[in-house]
Amino acid sequence: MNNTLLKLSGIALALAATIGTSGCASHGGNAAASAKPLEVAITAGLPSVDVMHNGQKVTIQRNQDQKNTINPDFAKTSRKCPPFCIQPGMLAPGVKTIGELEMLQYLQKMSAGDKTVMVIDSRTPDWVEKGTIPGAVNIPWDKLNIGKSDPITVQDILEKQLGAKQQDGFWDFSGAKTLVMFCNGPWCGQSPTNIKGLLKIGYPADKIKWYRGGMQDWEVLGLSTAKPAK
Repeated sequence: MNNTLLKLSGIALALAATIGTSGCASHGGNAAASAKPLEVAITAGLPSVDVMHNGQKVTIQRNQDQKNTINPDFAKTSRKCPPFCIQPGMLAPGVKTIGELEMLQYLQKMSAGDKTVMVIDSRTPDWVEKGTIPGAVNIPWDKLNIGKSDPITVQDILEKQLGAKQQDGFWDFSGAKTLVMFCNGPWCGQSPTNIKGLLKIGYPADKIKWYRGGMQDWEVLGLSTAKPAK
């Protein structure tokens, strides 16, 4: 009996040793030990950010290739103005201009289930297909160009996507979402056109944030992009 127990104990010890050597018994610990810290972080204390995009988790981080150069789409220094004119730092009173770190905070809020926030890529679909900020929803500027776009389309966007309500011929924005809007960069007038139009119909300025740097600055910093959310 004792000999049998000793044999079984020996087998168990051998199996344990084999499992420990293969790493199967401590997969999580080995993964953590082997994970290399990112050499190019977002900030000193923020290596990356996880957000939801198209129903899946996407990690936003900077390009780790330190020899990488800018996307050719954003390498031009000169575009005909108008329409590609340099935008001001402050677009309108009450509309806050934000940078990349603030953008990441809003993306995290959306990904955590905050339905009061929407990050909007105002560019046309041909640009968006080349890559957008993960978590952003594409609402093309020419569909939300208030006063020029189809009024039914505008109303549909305002009510079904932005959370506004129309009552007795007036817009009620009390339950409207906080919009974080961007387009191609400081030379792009697409999101500014939409923002100015929304303000004209009474959308609260404090519920609109503008990422002035847009895709130009996002790409310059080597931050992750994704195909548009549908």
